[in-house]
Order: sequence, then structure tokens, then C-alpha cells
Amino acid sequence: MRKVYLIREKSSKVGGAEIYLSRLIVALKKNNIDYQVINSIFPKFLPSWLRIILFNFQVCLTKKDRFYFSLDRVLLCDIYRAGDGVHKKFLSIQKKSKLNLLHPIYLFLEKIIFMRTKYIITNSQMVKDEIVNIYDINPNKIKLVYNGYDRCDFNSGKSFEIISEEFNLDKKDSVILFVGSGFERKGVEEFLHIVSRLKTRKIKAFVVGKEKNIRYYQKLANDLKVADRVTFTGPRNNIVDFYAISDVFLFPAHYEPFGNVVLEAMNYNNAVFTTKFCGASELLNDKDVMKDPKDFSVVNRIDSLLNNKNYLEEVKQDNKLRASNYTIMDNLDKTLKIILRAQKDL
Repeated sequence: MRKVYLIREKSSKVGGAEIYLSRLIVALKKNNIDYQVINSIFPKFLPSWLRIILFNFQVCLTKKDRFYFSLDRVLLCDIYRAGDGVHKKFLSIQKKSKLNLLHPIYLFLEKIIFMRTKYIITNSQMVKDEIVNIYDINPNKIKLVYNGYDRCDFNSGKSFEIISEEFNLDKKDSVILFVGSGFERKGVEEFLHIVSRLKTRKIKAFVVGKEKNIRYYQKLANDLKVADRVTFTGPRNNIVDFYAISDVFLFPAHYEPFGNVVLEAMNYNNAVFTTKFCGASELLNDKDVMKDPKDFSVVNRIDSLLNNKNYLEEVKQDNKLRASNYTIMDNLDKTLKIILRAQKDL
């Protein structure tokens, strides 16, 4: 097998793509496959649109006969993993400044990449359909490989002790959880509106994640009169403890190519609700998928679960069983097979 060059502009160790890259590297090592990671050589103080252009020059000038597996939008790659989804679709859902050069550059790059690349890997059928329908790409070159999670043992009793000590949690409280950074796109505003409509009163809701405009959401929680029930924790290192003590994971995303948090919440015994605009919704029972972020019919479904513990437990166990089919090792095995196939076809 030829050496695999892994393309990722950022060298950060945090973020979904970076975590996936680290896991892929482990799989390559286990299979004795030679690899090299290529990151941007340009300073981080440059504007993002300029860094993207310069990084494309960097990797294209050194491409030659190298085998490129890219997690970023670069013009010359053999396999492109479209983990960020389809930017043209994203812009149709979320308004962004037309003065930001990053957006037209992304649109230019993704159109050429989708046409030229030997294979495209998507992490949801939703994204695959978007590529086919928006860019008229042959579906046979697009390979669907769902994300996977690392199986992890957890002690919900110990997690409850940790969370209750910090946040004064009562055992009788029903816990509703949101995890994610970038609150607008991932639906925290709708999360707060849904919590405010619930009839179940003994509720504690946690919003875990980083957000620059946090004051807006804190004010909204106060305006909706749920500030006493909703805690904004900021980014946390012990997210597993929050998954372990929660009953309902609510993720009203506007656009999310997959959403690892959904799969993780399923694994940690949560009833899970998200929108059809989140790729991971394809793993859920249809009645737990919201038609859009403002589909407030989900309120009745959540209330009914919280007031019927036996039914809630059935839903939790069903989700855990569904999640067991999507491990990180399964994802990596399928990805390696695509790499081998692409190398044979060159």
C-alpha cells in the first residue's frame, strides 16, 4: 500500500475533524500503513480566507504522485472526507456576511473538489444527497461512512455525585442536556424555547459548550423565565458526566453534517431528539426527529417520556442498542477499505 498523506490545514488537537484524524492515524499504524500529516505552514494571524488559499497552493505544489486523503477543501486530493458538509447548503440555511471572502472561496473549492476527486466520503446520507442534488455528482463516487464513537464504561452514580456537588442537583430532577459550540447553528435558542414550554416542572437543563455571544442566550433564558432551570456551564472536560446523568439530549440543529454528540448521547443512555437537518438523525427512531428547529411538537413527546419512567427507560435502551452498531473501529475499517480501493484505481 502506498504512503497516505493526511491533509488538514489546522494542527490543533481539539475539534471533531482533529479527533477523527488522530483516530485514523492510530488505525493506519495498526495496519502498518505509512502516513504523513500535512498541516499549513502559514501563520495563524492571517485571515482565514487567505490561509485557505495559501494552504491550497502549499499542498497542490507538492502533490505530484502523492496519495492525498483530505479533511479540508483542497483542489488536488484523491479522497475528500466531507465532514464539514456542503457549504452551499449551509449558506442557504444560515445567513452569513457577503463581505466575508471565506464563503465564495469555499463555494469555488467545493464545486471543483466534488467534480475532480476520485472518491468522496460523507458521514450521513443527508450530505451525500446534498452533493448529488446540488452539484449533480455521480452518487457512485460518494461513499457513506457513518461516524463512530469510542465505547466507554461509565458510572452514572459517580457522575451524579460529581454534578450534584457542583450544581446542587436533586435525584428527583429530570435532566435535559445540550452539548455543542456555536449556539446559533446548533439551536440553543430553540432549546431554551422548548424547555420553557415543558409542563414537567422538576427539570434541570444544562447547556455545555463554548459561545462568544453567551450573554444573549443568558438573557433569553431570563426572558423565558427558565433561568432558574437552565445552567450554562461553558466548555467542560468532563462531558461524559453530563451525558451519564441526563435523561433527554435535545439538539435542535439548523445544519449539522453528522453531530457526534447525538451518537455519544445515545451511547450514554439518553432519549435523543434532533432535527432532520442533523445527519445523525438517520440513526434515530423517526418519531424522535424534529422536522425543523422550531418543531415544538417535541415538547409533548419529551413531557410524556419524563412522566413515564418505564417508557423513558425503553427509549434509552433502544438508543444504546442502535448506537452499538456505530463504533469508531467500524468507521475506520470502512475508511481503510475505501483508501485501498482508491489506490488500486489510480
